[in-house]
Amino acid sequence: MPTLHVCPLSRLHATVAETRASHVVSLMGAGAEVPRLTGVAADRHLFIGVSDIVAPLEGHVLAGAEHMEQLLAFVRAWGRESPLVLHCWAGISRSTAGAYIAACALAPERDEASIALSLRAAAPSATPNGRFIALADDILGRRGRMVDAIRSIGRGADAMEGTPFMLQLNGN
Repeated sequence: MPTLHVCPLSRLHATVAETRASHVVSLMGAGAEVPRLTGVAADRHLFIGVSDIVAPLEGHVLAGAEHMEQLLAFVRAWGRESPLVLHCWAGISRSTAGAYIAACALAPERDEASIALSLRAAAPSATPNGRFIALADDILGRRGRMVDAIRSIGRGADAMEGTPFMLQLNGN
């Protein structure tokens, strides 16, 4: 069964090892270094260099449609034979948005709100980046339903770092 796993950078190696993930998405600031992962081929590790912001800010990279297109192409190419791990610095905003976007793209039959509720149940601290969600909502033709669903679960619990969690594509 295909699963998405989310973690902070500090737990990346352990999460990849524990889940035996074949694919990894790093959503980190431009120029950040992510150590080479044992067991994950270079072509199965996507690095998207964007800041965790929702509006332009000097010295930072604002996520654009091209970044979400990269993410969507990568997750759609993932064979789902083994888990996919998404991470960012803290495992709270960019990576939870990435997991939500991946789940919406890969399970189009699932309601956006049910995916958002699964996300909240799995990760009390999840606060998905609103810009990521809005861009992906537009690309996926979800007509604002992804944005509304994430808005409905509200801001996550305060945390310095998220706890690693799993999100299943089938909703169970």
